[in-house]
This record gives sequence, C-alpha cells and structure tokens, in this order.
Amino acid sequence: MAVNWQYLTAAPSLPALYLRAATRRKITGRDLPDQGLRSWVTVDAQRLAAYRRVCGFPDNGPMPATYPHVLALPLQLQLLTARDFPFPLAGLLHLNNRIRLLRPLGGPGNLRIGVRVRNLQPHIQGATFDLLTQVDDALGPLWEAESRLLCRRITLDAKPATPSEAAPLPLTELCRWQVPADIGRQYARVSGDYNPTHLTALSARWFGFPRAIAHGLWNKARILAALQAHLPSANIEIEVAFKRPVRLPGEVVLWASAPGSNGAFRLSGTRGLEHLIGLWRPIA
Repeated sequence: MAVNWQYLTAAPSLPALYLRAATRRKITGRDLPDQGLRSWVTVDAQRLAAYRRVCGFPDNGPMPATYPHVLALPLQLQLLTARDFPFPLAGLLHLNNRIRLLRPLGGPGNLRIGVRVRNLQPHIQGATFDLLTQVDDALGPLWEAESRLLCRRITLDAKPATPSEAAPLPLTELCRWQVPADIGRQYARVSGDYNPTHLTALSARWFGFPRAIAHGLWNKARILAALQAHLPSANIEIEVAFKRPVRLPGEVVLWASAPGSNGAFRLSGTRGLEHLIGLWRPIA
C-alpha cells in the first residue's frame, strides 16, 4: 500500500489529542488509512536527561534505544486519533514492540520522525495492526520500530494465523528491582504519555485494573538499561511481547541469557508471574 505522507511543521498539541482520544468511542470502519505523518523534531537535552533518570540509564553515552518512542508520541497520537482512523485509541492494547537500531544513536540534535499504520490482521480476540515509526538523521535511516496493537471490538472475515515460537534460550537471574507506586506518573512527566491506566489506582479502575500498572515501554526501557553490557550498540533488533501488566507498586525479576549478538530475556514477578518476554538479534 502506497503511503500518502503529510508533513507537519509543528508538533501536535498533546492535551488536545488526549481530549480527542477520550471522546472517541466507536469503531467507524474496517480499513486502515494510507496516510502517514512526518515531522522534524529537536531533541531536548534536559528532557532526555530526565528520561534517563526515570528509566535507569546512565547520564552519558548514546541516546537510549527506547527514547525515539518519546519523540514520536505526538505524531503517533495525531495519526491514531485522526477522523479517518477507524478504531478508538481508548481500549487499544499494546501486544508487542520491536525496535531496530540501525546505527548508534547520538545525543541531542535534529531528527525526522515518520509514523504510519499497516497490516490489519484477524486475531483470536479481535484484530491487530502495526504502528510503524522511523527516525532519520542527516545520513538517512537511523532507527525503526513496529508496535502491534489489538482492537478487541471488531471481527475480520479471515482466520487468525497460528503464531510460531522459537526454542527458548537458557536464562539466569540478572537483577531485580522495586517498581514504585508513582512510576507511571514519573514516566508520564518525561514521556508525555498520560495513559490513565498508569497514573493512579482510581483512574486505572475506569479501564478494569484494580491498581495502576507500569507502562510497557517503561518496562522495556528499564530492562534495556539493565542489559546494556549484554547488547551490541547497533545493527540490532530488540523485540518484546507484553504478557501480563506489572501492578504498582511491585517487585520484578529480570532473567537474561549470556551477552552476545543473540539473546533472550524475561521479566517476571517474584512469584514467577510472567510480565514480558523478549529477544535481541542482529538485523537480517
């Protein structure tokens, strides 16, 4: 499907986009739009430093591999709340996320962000689609991401595909940490992502959670901060599948395979409840 790119000269207003998302509740179609959004952004050094602190990254070195998600959030919300987008943003579930680090990320500077959607597929619980994000610098493509989102209130005509699973690698406990009750609010302040399920127990109950839950991309960022010595700095693909939410507050355990060009990891609760599984490998 050819992409009809729209270029924005200014970042969309996040409060206005959240208001739009809160007032849209109905599914309006079964086809994904062919429109994509692109915009140049400037990386703010102070905001980047605050993100490093909240997610556990050191205060120097390359930009964290998960930070481009923060830069892309306004464009993603603009795309997913547009009038021609068929699914309401409220209620979409983030099933998995894959990032590709093509070259080492630098520090603050100017980057071009592009976002689009594709690959609407049937799922046992509804339908999924992929939200694609690409980051370019002056030299060309730098970073890519693919987030698979589930809409549960739609049924497609085709049958869901049966997922295949790779043989597991041996994992050993690497570390564990306490997840504070306010980590959702901390992450919201540095990312701009004010999803109610992550903020307070009261706001989370509106969406069926007894307590607030940690943001999936904060979980992934915190894991990558702990795995820095395990991973190559570029030409790497890192994929995670979100299994069960981390309720706040809580304690989690990170399990990982040995350092190398290929590996796997798992985030679990202290009683073995599996929250997230992931792997890293060279880009094909």
